[in-house]
Amino acid sequence: KREETHKMAESNKAFAHYRW
Repeated sequence: KREETHKMAESNKAFAHYRW
C-alpha cells in the first residue's frame, strides 16, 4: 500500500509550506 504514503507526502509538502 503506497497510496497512504503518497497522500501523506503531498499533505506534508502543503503543511510544511503552510507552517512557514
